Amino acid sequence: MKKQNIPYSFLDLAIIGEEKTTAETLKNVLYTAQCAEKEGYTRYWMAEHHNMPHIASSATSVLIGYVAGGTQTIKVGSGGIMLPNHPPLVIAEQFGTLEALYPNRIDLGLGRAPGTDQLTAMALRRNDLTTANYFPQQIEELKAFFSLENKNAKVRAFPGEGQNVPMWILGSSTDSAYLAAELGLPYAFASHFAPEQLQMAGRIYKNNFKPSVQLEKSYFMPCINVIMADTQYDAEYLATSFYRMFLGIIRNDRKPMQKPIHSINGLWSVQEEAMVYQKTACSFIGTEEELLHEVQRFSDILEVDELMITTPVYDYEERVKSMAKFARLMQKVNN
Repeated sequence: MKKQNIPYSFLDLAIIGEEKTTAETLKNVLYTAQCAEKEGYTRYWMAEHHNMPHIASSATSVLIGYVAGGTQTIKVGSGGIMLPNHPPLVIAEQFGTLEALYPNRIDLGLGRAPGTDQLTAMALRRNDLTTANYFPQQIEELKAFFSLENKNAKVRAFPGEGQNVPMWILGSSTDSAYLAAELGLPYAFASHFAPEQLQMAGRIYKNNFKPSVQLEKSYFMPCINVIMADTQYDAEYLATSFYRMFLGIIRNDRKPMQKPIHSINGLWSVQEEAMVYQKTACSFIGTEEELLHEVQRFSDILEVDELMITTPVYDYEERVKSMAKFARLMQKVNN
């Protein structure tokens, strides 16, 4: 049966393009969020990454405040905060402050991975790489700091205590699906770069979900890559920057996002091409007419409650045009 009224949201990875500065990129993050708000997007998330010279979202909480301050109604949050990198008390204070400034607009997506390499993870975690093993316990500690029941504890979060900050579990494997189900939290899946276990993870989450104070029934939101344009050729042209970015990841040769080129043939081997397409299997590249059925089918098969997209293209204006086209596509899906 067709799923009606599927909200749509946006993940901004704050990727710095060649010949572009960090300041320019961050200003465009806000501009993109303002455009998303106008186009009816429900939420706008930013991810935590470290030791990546071409990613500008390492200070995720700071960036969330910047975007929330420059918008009016759209929910703004983390996709995600990598909780093992931080003491839960600090995150409770940071997001408690954000919630106090922007009531009912802040999301706290939580992930287990470091968002970086192991050496940088050690610098973040002060040589204790075992913190990821205690991710569920860290979540419970964070929930306690937000709870009014913590008022008699010796350590309390100000601001934070008593604040209603919705938590999400982020994941790219079935492990996170079991955790989100057990905790009764909404679940966001990173199928934009890890599509292999998407369908299984969604099924595990829905089948094992236990209601919680925050959530009565399961809520599943996969993230996909979407690049749209007036013609299929134009969309594929824009997507060459995206494919070259993944090629750089495979080769461990990361660069700023490259300008689009008319053909990527000859730049990768047959094996590399297959690996890139495998990692980007949940990508929708084309025109509104061509993608409408594909997005509808994807949503129906996975029984999504919400769709989050990311649009990794080089040109700022082309990105917001693509976002507007996707908004119109979702309005058709929901009618």
